[in-house]
Amino acid sequence: LFLCRFQKNETMVPVLTSRKASNLPVNEVACVLQADLQLGLTQEEVIRRRNYHGWNEFDINEEEPLWKKYISQFKDPLILLLLASAVISVLMHQFDDAISITVLIYIFFGVCACLQEYRSEKSLEELGKLVPPECHCIREGNLEHLLARELVPGDTVCLSVGERVPADLRLFEATDLSVDESSLTGETTPCSKSTSHQPSATNGDIASRSNIAFMGTLVRCGRAKGIVIGTGENSEFGEVFKMMQAEEVRQSEMSVIMLVGWLQGKRILDMFTIGVSLAVAAIPEGLPIVVTVTLALGVMRMVKKRAIVKKLPIVETLGCCNVICSDKTGTLTKNEMTVTQLFTSDGLHAEVTGVGYNGAGEVLLDGETIHGFSCPSVSRIVEVGCVCNDSIIRSHTLLGRPTEGALIALAMKMGLESIQQEYVRVEEHPFTSEQKWMSVRCVHRTQQDKAGVYFMKGAYEQVIRFCSSYNSRGTTLSLNHQQRELYQQQISYMGSAGLRVLAFASGSEMGNLTFLGLVGMIDPPRSGVKEAVGTLISSGVAIKMITGDSQETAVSIASRLGLFSKGCQCLSGDEVDQLDLQQLSHIVPRIAVFYRASPRHKLKIVKSLQNIGAVVAMTGDGVNDAVALKAADIGVAMGQTGTDVCKEAADMILVDDDFQTIMSAIEEGKGIYNNIKNFVRFQLSTSIAALTLISLATLMNFPNPLNAMQILWINIIMDGPPAQSLGVEPVDRDVIRKPPRNVRDSIITRSLIIKVLVSALIIVCGTLFVFWRELQDNVITPRDTTMTFTCFVFFDMFNALSSRSQTRLVHEMGLCSNRTFCYAVLASIMGQLLVIYFPPLQSIFQTESLSIFDLLFLVSLTSSVCVVSEAIKKVERWRGTEKKPNSDDFHEV
Repeated sequence: LFLCRFQKNETMVPVLTSRKASNLPVNEVACVLQADLQLGLTQEEVIRRRNYHGWNEFDINEEEPLWKKYISQFKDPLILLLLASAVISVLMHQFDDAISITVLIYIFFGVCACLQEYRSEKSLEELGKLVPPECHCIREGNLEHLLARELVPGDTVCLSVGERVPADLRLFEATDLSVDESSLTGETTPCSKSTSHQPSATNGDIASRSNIAFMGTLVRCGRAKGIVIGTGENSEFGEVFKMMQAEEVRQSEMSVIMLVGWLQGKRILDMFTIGVSLAVAAIPEGLPIVVTVTLALGVMRMVKKRAIVKKLPIVETLGCCNVICSDKTGTLTKNEMTVTQLFTSDGLHAEVTGVGYNGAGEVLLDGETIHGFSCPSVSRIVEVGCVCNDSIIRSHTLLGRPTEGALIALAMKMGLESIQQEYVRVEEHPFTSEQKWMSVRCVHRTQQDKAGVYFMKGAYEQVIRFCSSYNSRGTTLSLNHQQRELYQQQISYMGSAGLRVLAFASGSEMGNLTFLGLVGMIDPPRSGVKEAVGTLISSGVAIKMITGDSQETAVSIASRLGLFSKGCQCLSGDEVDQLDLQQLSHIVPRIAVFYRASPRHKLKIVKSLQNIGAVVAMTGDGVNDAVALKAADIGVAMGQTGTDVCKEAADMILVDDDFQTIMSAIEEGKGIYNNIKNFVRFQLSTSIAALTLISLATLMNFPNPLNAMQILWINIIMDGPPAQSLGVEPVDRDVIRKPPRNVRDSIITRSLIIKVLVSALIIVCGTLFVFWRELQDNVITPRDTTMTFTCFVFFDMFNALSSRSQTRLVHEMGLCSNRTFCYAVLASIMGQLLVIYFPPLQSIFQTESLSIFDLLFLVSLTSSVCVVSEAIKKVERWRGTEKKPNSDDFHEV
């Protein structure tokens, strides 16, 4: 009883963990649980146990009203400060500022936060859907049809094909039972189940517990009976549920960037009290609008690339992602078993091309294609694999076991798939995890009076026990020690390549079969993944494979994809358990592959990476990934193979499950950050210039060079079309090759400050020069203010042109590469000309017409801000002084 957890009241009611139950014989499990395997529990005992253990369901907290969720989002001091700013703007009759602050913060961000919280609750609801509503249970000796929520520890449950397991069961009867545990482990290959106890299964590896059927998994083949050892939150599924409830959603750093403009605006209002009109121009309230539009456009571009982003800021956060933790099956691989190698008993080695459950591909022997019976040694292996098979492929869709589907696809490539129809099966021994082989006795349709032929496939060490000879180019020879050594060497070679190896034999007597050869198969990598992995690694993004597979398979796939090279290390789930978070954080940069990992391990790995400053993206498709997806900075779910739980917990969904889309997302993230940085540079330089211009004019006792309407127009230009168009600048094609930026780096860098101050200085000096030049007669006229006003606007246009990129020159980008920017500048210039030359607007803005020579003079002068800015870029490039976006990055990861 020391192996159990006990809950006490009047009597002790034991609850066995799946690990402990796996180690015990069935009769001891029944004894510990005080249950009768054949008769089941009595109704009185069921009621008594339910009082202790509760219902077999997940306790999801009652949903909070939507209005409470909305109100709770506005407790942040910065949000309250912005509300105060909005109130002050109303008191100053600046209703446009008040409206923009209120709408963008109190509505947009409040709604986004509510949706984020709603998604978190939906993740838990979707998890509960995997528990079946009904089941078959034996109570008081009778088979009853019950609601699954009524089960208690000690109940006897019957399973059949197509049913979901209603609770964690210790199996005591199993006939050809295979269970799909992908909803729990992420590995889609059905697991064969047995009933024998496993004294060695003392680790945390769920996949090794072959005598346990876990809640939420699906019976693919066979039938079984089991005793309930854990219900609800006491099951392995419940552990995932509890971790998801405990895990808090991380906040995006992007929210700080969205507030930069307003925070700077508040300081400006504190420092300068020249007038409300100047305050309107000085506060770059267009920043949050540009950020939102930029992120939204990035999301729209990603939808076209088959990715759905559920939260806008996540697109930008992807730009600083420097570690991707990826599941193997279904994410990096195709989740389709495929035969790649074939070794005959007489030493022939054939290569097989093509992937998927179809006939696309060839079988090559010494570079020549084998078809039909052109090579009998190969054909006989394919024949056995096709006849000793219970699966079918229909319209490129497999109905049955993946391993058998791969053998049928092999037969299709050789044109032998119809050979199965030539035989009639008269006897069979189904595959079980204990015997690890399958055999059938068949007779040819034209020779049904004969005894028939045995066809066998399975693990080599089991199949070879039934063989006394081997096939050598059509001749049957006695099987000797030398041949066995040859086959064993070939198996080791295939195994080192990560292949799953099956042996084949046939003969007229079951104990006297002829060995035919070996077939190696693998779940192949997705096309294009290797190239995407290479690009990401070369740009400073580390990729960690986390899988429940064996070390050999995991390392083989990782090596094929370029994830595992010389100097890389791998770590098992058991070894992760033995390390605390600090120890794991110390070695995690050197680990490329984590194998035999459970949901608990994945979460610990993600947290260890975050512990050393990594920005982690986690990809996955199974329920086992949901907790880690929620904990990661960016959770990425597979759209086709991903479970609903996984999708709800994720921040981004890959519609076509293509790993390459992650690379596009990172590219978009980097591009969006650059565009926001460009806009900040433009806004700050123009705002500082406007503020300094009025301040200097006041300090120098100059008349006000701009009136209130002109300042308002400049404010429209600053926050209007030219500024907004900087947010849609096309992503630089080379941006993906640049290292991810450090999330701790400020958007305001030394280089940006220099460019802002230099641009502002040129704009102020140039505008003051024009104003001083026009004031030579000591009389202010509409022409004076018109020249000054137009000069400032033209400076704005050239400043926007140079702000399109922090590193690339204008001629390198191309004037028309951003058509939105061209249209925006053209519209602004046309508006300025209307203000100057259209009589009704002249009276409003107090302007007068300028000559063509005046305009040429202003264009020549104002273009200087662009020329100087381009020169600074050139000097920085030449000297290499431009600070890299991620100079102290997490490269070692």
